[in-house]
Amino acid sequence: MSRFSRVCRRRTTSMALVMTMSVALVSAQTRIVPPKNKYSPEEDVKLGREAAAEVRQEYPIIEDRDIDGYLDELGRRLVAVAPADLKHPAFEYSFTPVNLKEINAFALPGGPMFVNRGMFTAASAEGEVIGVMAHELAHVLLRHGTANATKAQGFQLGALAGAIAGAVIGGGWGQAISQGSQFGLGTWLLKYSRDYEKQADLLGAQIMARAGYDPRDLARMFETIQKESSGAPPQWLSSHPNPGNRSQYIAEEAAKLSIANRPDQSGFARVKARFDTLPAAKSMSDAGRNTGGASTTSVGTIGQPVPPPARNYRTARGGQLFQVSVPTNWTAVSSNSAVKFVPQNAYGEARGQVVLTHGVELGVARASSRDLRQATETLVRAFMEGNPEMRVGAGSSTVRLSGRTALATPLIGRSALGGNERVGVYTTFLADGNLFYYLTVVPDDDAAAYQAAFDRVGQSIRLTDR
Repeated sequence: MSRFSRVCRRRTTSMALVMTMSVALVSAQTRIVPPKNKYSPEEDVKLGREAAAEVRQEYPIIEDRDIDGYLDELGRRLVAVAPADLKHPAFEYSFTPVNLKEINAFALPGGPMFVNRGMFTAASAEGEVIGVMAHELAHVLLRHGTANATKAQGFQLGALAGAIAGAVIGGGWGQAISQGSQFGLGTWLLKYSRDYEKQADLLGAQIMARAGYDPRDLARMFETIQKESSGAPPQWLSSHPNPGNRSQYIAEEAAKLSIANRPDQSGFARVKARFDTLPAAKSMSDAGRNTGGASTTSVGTIGQPVPPPARNYRTARGGQLFQVSVPTNWTAVSSNSAVKFVPQNAYGEARGQVVLTHGVELGVARASSRDLRQATETLVRAFMEGNPEMRVGAGSSTVRLSGRTALATPLIGRSALGGNERVGVYTTFLADGNLFYYLTVVPDDDAAAYQAAFDRVGQSIRLTDR
């Protein structure tokens, strides 16, 4: 064999080795398969466009050329390296900063993304912010919102935009009820399962690496979000549940990836300083009051006398989900997945926490099991985690709620007014498999005065989801 032939052979072998290593690097990363989805990408775009318009009306949007340009640059950097097969041509990407102090970011179907100022405040490096943005972009690319709707039988996509915006903003039920939309759609489209969260974590890590960022920055930001919660569930984690071992599997994925050349990150410090020149960030509750949104943070003043239930009743409707009769002197207070009806001075802040001392709550929770008792036990544990002094009373019993088999579970806790309070939890399944609950709260001293009203409200509930 000639010297030329030997050199060519070595070069060919070297090239083959390089190609083999490149393929190995690509194939080593976890393969992410989008879930089933009966909707078209164009429907994602329409849904996201309409919901984003409502969000922009309700949120304190930041209109600053430097901040807008910087956030847009970060977003475009991520989109540019996202997997080509997931970047549907119809998608309309936008990246909007919001002057809210909560650590939060969310992306709507089809591409609109909103990032709170609080995310920048909490981050110590650009990679931590862009990691959350990559995670949110992954939800868009994998179309998790409409994949959730695909699993939710009976939901009509054309009526969803207002409910989605309401759930994001915090109006939730108030938005869905006032617009007559199917209740709970915001929950389905913007609150993801742990499987979807892990998909977004892994795909987000892969996108970060292609953009020149260490995916471990994403894990560090998740840890920061958890630490900043101060014992209360952080807003971001309420819709992005932790799949478990999050930092571990992100680090394992990072080890499989080749990180591209590091981009210039000098803009991060400049933009953080720019935020300091803006008016103080608002809280979500402030935004709800100032914009006339559906969020209500108090009904009277905790500690002042609470009137007994009125003798007259009015009918309230929860979109296509329920109707109920409540005393005429009770006020409706909506949240992402529930609505409370409370008398004056029974809902508001006490010792730094928002509390409910008298009244009822009707809500929907994702069922952990198709067994009613098991699903109820999971829900009750969730209630008790937020109220460490609460305990189960005499045990649950079988009752009827809107003509369906239900469970009644008594709880005993500490009232914000002092002494014990009685909490009743009544649960039944909805047609789509979710758990509907009716909850009553009253201090021991007022229990006798409220029992007849609680019974009448419970007997009046009519579920109309079928």
